[in-house]
Amino acid sequence: MQKIYALVDCNSFFCSCERLFRPDLQQKPVGVLSNNDGCFVSRTKELKALGVKMGAPYFQVKDICDKHGVHVFSSNFSLYTNMSDRVMLTLAEFTPELEVYSVDEAFLNLSGFENWNLEEYARKIKATVERNTGIPVSLGIGPTKTLAKIANHIAKKSDKAQGVVCLLDKHLQDKALERVSVEDIWGVGRANARKLRALNLHTAKEFRDFKNDKLIQKQFTKVGLQIKEELQGYPRFELSIAASKKKQIVCSRTFGTPVFELQALREAVANYVSSACEKLRKQDSVCFSIEVFMRTSPFKNVPQYYAVDGQKMLSGTSDTRKVIKYAMQVLDKLYKAGYEYKKAGVRLSTIIDKGQAQMSLFDAPDDIESDHLMKCLDQVNARDGAGTLKVASCGLTNKAWAMNRNMKSPRYVTGWTELKPVK
Repeated sequence: MQKIYALVDCNSFFCSCERLFRPDLQQKPVGVLSNNDGCFVSRTKELKALGVKMGAPYFQVKDICDKHGVHVFSSNFSLYTNMSDRVMLTLAEFTPELEVYSVDEAFLNLSGFENWNLEEYARKIKATVERNTGIPVSLGIGPTKTLAKIANHIAKKSDKAQGVVCLLDKHLQDKALERVSVEDIWGVGRANARKLRALNLHTAKEFRDFKNDKLIQKQFTKVGLQIKEELQGYPRFELSIAASKKKQIVCSRTFGTPVFELQALREAVANYVSSACEKLRKQDSVCFSIEVFMRTSPFKNVPQYYAVDGQKMLSGTSDTRKVIKYAMQVLDKLYKAGYEYKKAGVRLSTIIDKGQAQMSLFDAPDDIESDHLMKCLDQVNARDGAGTLKVASCGLTNKAWAMNRNMKSPRYVTGWTELKPVK
């Protein structure tokens, strides 16, 4: 049976989410910024046409944005993740196997659908997602994940394709690969693209047809050879249906304004621990180690300081209160007065499944009351918005350490108080 993969990619996903509740922004340039309103991480085609590059710092192109009336938003990840879940739930109706590749991309296994009109089926998927969620998507179909990715790349670029490209035919693959540069091949990257160009390989077709497989494996390892074989139509990368559990969980932020006081740092670290522990519980794991780090800004002419240290725990835990207690002990040792702190973070490690955690004679494990309390905490925050319930050490007001998000849109779908009014 021939393998058939489809890649569904949401178009300018963060911007599309912002437009969803602002229909007045259709056909207008829209951009979404990274944490602390730093760089552009999502752009509509109208903004791209103005010459604003992905990753461009906002302050460098602010004059262009003001001149052309660009609508700029701070990142609103609660909105984006919620809309992503809705897109993936809709896609799951069309395939027995689905790999959620990122917040805005998913691979579908369409093997066994070869007798169907796959282009027509893809257009049905596209129309259903857009009707159910309001998010525009593009689809690429191929006999391998790499060819599906290239098909999707063309579908997004070509007005004639209208969002769908199918590359199951060898002749169509030849034409498509001639149009794709080596930099745009999934998994190649800039450094490897330079190596390919040094071999006089400039397009995906030239890479696919290169005869010296031993040289490819030597220069680009086994993965590079597998990418080449995928371009030839041989599946080498299978779908990852089950999400693998994280071995480490890191939560860190750059502060919106510099922090000098220990109390502000304690609040920031407590909030980061809360976010990390929530992720830990979501995958039903416990951790045995907490690490705390903090630093000043390397980009400012101020006295520099960087510090990191950790604490091991005798019993594995996912209880936010316990982990915060250990994190505060580490932070108090690291803190030095007189520095202008710009970033801090935590790392949970030595993570194992909760049911496999070995007990200690000298420290009590999480009990049933702790489990119920943390479950209640997570459920309330999932229903009413992050931070609705939190540990007191996370602070209540005056968060000098919080990120700059001065242009953030409302939590249209995750906060009752921010629902859009109907007139």
